[in-house]
Amino acid sequence: MPYTPITSTLGYVLSPDRQQVLMIHRNARADDQHLGKYNGLGGKMEPGEDVATCMRREIREEAGIECTAMRLRGTLNWPGFGKQGEDWLGFVFVIDAFEGTVAADNAEGKLQWVPRERLLELPMWEGDRLFLPLVFDEDPRPFHGVMPYHQGQLQSWSYERL
Repeated sequence: MPYTPITSTLGYVLSPDRQQVLMIHRNARADDQHLGKYNGLGGKMEPGEDVATCMRREIREEAGIECTAMRLRGTLNWPGFGKQGEDWLGFVFVIDAFEGTVAADNAEGKLQWVPRERLLELPMWEGDRLFLPLVFDEDPRPFHGVMPYHQGQLQSWSYERL
């Protein structure tokens, strides 16, 4: 049976001084599976998009800014992560530069600049705490991880760098 995950992007926008990361506090919708958690920005890829186009569109839609420089930091396979157990495949980016003024909020919640060293203190998915250090480390190689979930619980974590 072919593997047909939902394809998505996840982006972490750096402030101009590179000391802060733009995060969304998912606090706007009671039915949100991420309710109360902090996430990077991103979402589902649309037909006809490549992952870079998807990332730029999602950042534009969610934060009101235009990406002018970004780097692919890795890929994440989240089997069973969706609300109904759907599989997700994500392309993780760091946005190094942007134009425009960041919106205060969007339909999913409030946008906040968070100091990089305090990211792991935020309420977030358990798995995010495992891969976020790889997003921001100095290793130039992208990471490729697998993070299975079952009924909202992380089952395991593995990755490699190439």
